[in-house]
Amino acid sequence: MLAIFKKGLVDPPQELNSPTSDKNRVKPKLPDEIIQHFQQLHAHGNQPNPALSVGFGNAAFLAYYPSMQSLLQQRMFCGTDEMYCIFLGNLNNLSTLLKQYGLAKNTNEAMFVVEAYRTLRDRGPYPADQVLKDLDGSFGFVIYDRNAGSVFAALGADQRVQMFWGVAADGSAVISDNLDVIKTSCAKSFAPFPPGCMFHSEVGLKSYEHPRNKLKAMPRIDSEGVMCGANFKVDASSKTNSMPRVGSAVNWALSGP
Repeated sequence: MLAIFKKGLVDPPQELNSPTSDKNRVKPKLPDEIIQHFQQLHAHGNQPNPALSVGFGNAAFLAYYPSMQSLLQQRMFCGTDEMYCIFLGNLNNLSTLLKQYGLAKNTNEAMFVVEAYRTLRDRGPYPADQVLKDLDGSFGFVIYDRNAGSVFAALGADQRVQMFWGVAADGSAVISDNLDVIKTSCAKSFAPFPPGCMFHSEVGLKSYEHPRNKLKAMPRIDSEGVMCGANFKVDASSKTNSMPRVGSAVNWALSGP
């Protein structure tokens, strides 16, 4: 899968930029170049199913190629009411969650995540970290809320599904489950998306497993000895302040338990 969001819509953490990017021989690509590379990689000749994609002008681009080889490699896409989601992996307790949210039995994981996001955004009785903790399975997802002009992404804590994120040549945020795509797109300005964490474009990165702890950027050096984008780890020694709920789209993501 591939998701690209222009700078301003999503401002990735500064620590994702390689400190030596100006000196690196390989440079990040522009979004159009990244899209072209991804589409060529997943053309009919290379994959049993071609890549499916949708663009939103210069603001955002989403693409994925279906894979049903295993539940962990499962990829899904859905769009409803200008909310678009790419979902990776599976939820073991999907049927229980559908009953809890009052959704139809044929609702798949991507559709469920969009409805859970909608509930959080509009009238959520629980903070986002608690909702994500209720998801039992191996998963990762990216949601683009076109009307709200916001992006929400999360990755399961068991590390069986991986996502990577980085920075394109123009500062756009790039997210993919394909390490080679990220390396080609972002050069050294990328890192694994931290497991057990969520990112909201108006809030930033936060651990949903440990919502009261801050995240700390850890320097990362690759096999060539070059400084890359930083990893993010939970800082057990620091705490965040609990934020009051005021009913806005921003504060549901900020709210603590």
